Amino acid sequence: MNVEALINWVEAWAPPAWQESWDNCGWQIEPGILSQPAGVLVCLTPTLAVMAEAIRLKQEGAPVNLIFAHHPLIFSPLKSVAAGNPIGDMVRLSITHSIGVYSAHTNFDQVADGTADRLAQLLGLQNAIPVVPTQNELGYGRVGNLPRSQSLDELLAIIQAKLNPPNLIHSPTADLHQMIERVAVLGGSGASFMGAVAKTGAQAYLTSDCKFHQFQEGRDLNLILIDAGHYATERPACAKLVEKFQQQGVAWTQLSTTDEDFRQFW
Repeated sequence: MNVEALINWVEAWAPPAWQESWDNCGWQIEPGILSQPAGVLVCLTPTLAVMAEAIRLKQEGAPVNLIFAHHPLIFSPLKSVAAGNPIGDMVRLSITHSIGVYSAHTNFDQVADGTADRLAQLLGLQNAIPVVPTQNELGYGRVGNLPRSQSLDELLAIIQAKLNPPNLIHSPTADLHQMIERVAVLGGSGASFMGAVAKTGAQAYLTSDCKFHQFQEGRDLNLILIDAGHYATERPACAKLVEKFQQQGVAWTQLSTTDEDFRQFW
């Protein structure tokens, strides 16, 4: 499968037209690689560290020519491309080494096997449906029932084991033995969806990037808010992408080992 065929498949599955107005999905840098066989390094965030990893792999003989990222490299219009600027350096290295950068962001959040869907799979949610539908049976977030009722303490332990976040934050509760049956999930920054989540009957909501007063809002909505961090809630979908690319016939693809969680706790 060449790069052009791979991107055509991606855009049929997660059309860039589905992205939010503020987003920038699609090609970030395309250095003339469309006709080449696809060799894909998948990451959450396209950083200079990931580009250095792709270059090193290429020098070692791996046929890497595409960094496929969830987060866009370019959000705002560029006023210059200069050495010493991270985006400028990414452009220079991309063109010099013929390694393109492509992003699937808010379009990827909505689809089957996307960021939310993958979290639902990891928790084993049954009859999961979108929290906010956008397309036929697709949309932002997922809500469903656990395979069996679990205490909040058990649910937190499962999330910790499945996602391995550096820190797990949850709403204050008087009883960690409270039984939980229905859970909503949304990878990345999902606190703004709490109102919609509260209408689904979910007792707990797994997401990330929640602020102090959003935990207060969650409590007022009788919703246990669980913040596992941006990286931990979105990285599993990147791992799933590697599997999907292999199924589509991409001969070489792997998950980045230098992808970074930009938050650490001491």
